[in-house]
Amino acid sequence: MNTENNVLKKIKHKLVVSSQALPEEPLYSPFIMGRMAYAAYLGGASGIRANSVADIQEIKKQVNLPIIGIIKKVYEGSEVFITPTQKEVDELYREGVDIIAMDATDRIRPDGSTISELFPLLKENYKDQLFMADCSTFAEAAKAVELGFDLIGTTLSGYTEATKGRNLPDFELVQQIVNNFSVPVIAEGGVSTPEELKTMFDLGVYSAVVGSAITRPMEITKRFVNAIQ
Repeated sequence: MNTENNVLKKIKHKLVVSSQALPEEPLYSPFIMGRMAYAAYLGGASGIRANSVADIQEIKKQVNLPIIGIIKKVYEGSEVFITPTQKEVDELYREGVDIIAMDATDRIRPDGSTISELFPLLKENYKDQLFMADCSTFAEAAKAVELGFDLIGTTLSGYTEATKGRNLPDFELVQQIVNNFSVPVIAEGGVSTPEELKTMFDLGVYSAVVGSAITRPMEITKRFVNAIQ
């Protein structure tokens, strides 16, 4: 694992590409995600966000870039699915990802805990690990800063009950967080064009993650089809 300063330096003011595919998508395969990450690397990406240990292991074979690791796991009765419990954190830590990202919303987690109850335990157990908080609101970001997350992401804006219908990318939320906290802010969610990405950096974000607009051809195709229907 890279040291904290080395990891953060590598992604500062640069692009991180999310290389993910869900089981119902045509590109669902560690091999394909590895090649997708390699293509992103050749295009100039400075980091990769990846889902699942299998994908991460394959991506590591293809690129030597900082990895923001997550494990998406759906548990019955809970809306939290991005690295929802300590079990997923343990798996990512053992794999040695540079940054572990997890849902840091105020929703109840599958084990009945809140992020305020779970994260202090994780921080104590994994003192050498960088953690990124995937948030949906300013209040959640403020709580994540208070809890000691190393990076704050806007990943879940528009994807929670409290933020349904928000226009993405959420420039307003990004600006609020950047203006109020010194913790590195990672813009993520709905960035679809180079112009939107530049705007995020103009607002002062530390780094930005772009996924669907680069690595999900099915979703890209839908956008074009919808434009002519």
